[in-house]
Amino acid sequence: MDLILDRWLHVLAGITWIGLLYYFNFVQAPGLAKAKADNTAAGITQHIAPTALLWFRWSALVTWLSGAYYLERAGIGLVDAFLLQGAAAPIGLGAWLGTIMLFNVWVLIWPNQKKVLGLVEASAEEKAKGARIAFLASRSNTMFSIPMVFFMVAGPHYTSLGL
Repeated sequence: MDLILDRWLHVLAGITWIGLLYYFNFVQAPGLAKAKADNTAAGITQHIAPTALLWFRWSALVTWLSGAYYLERAGIGLVDAFLLQGAAAPIGLGAWLGTIMLFNVWVLIWPNQKKVLGLVEASAEEKAKGARIAFLASRSNTMFSIPMVFFMVAGPHYTSLGL
């Protein structure tokens, strides 16, 4: 029963994480550009973005932790997955991509977004540099999310795919 609940938590957190990733890249970024043009960006940057980033980073962590727990408890093995051994190889590719994405969220996106949003003190130059780093990490995560989801879903079906 705990595996069912863990997998449900993993899927729910993953939907939240990737949904927010797509929101940031396909909705908020272009919307914010338009909002800056008509001086309404403050509502987004002061109220929406900080809350969305809170959900974004914690859903990323919960997704990763629940996935690692599932790999161990389901008998797949976290080490086998990360070493891409045997039947754990496909889900291991998804786990590696998810790990890179988690790193991007916590080490590149969040610290730089705090500067951009004015949550921490930063010069105009630091904000511009932070915006670029966060943008590139976020776009990378968007691209990584496609094969990550494929390999996560393919993992349990490895043998039936003839791989």
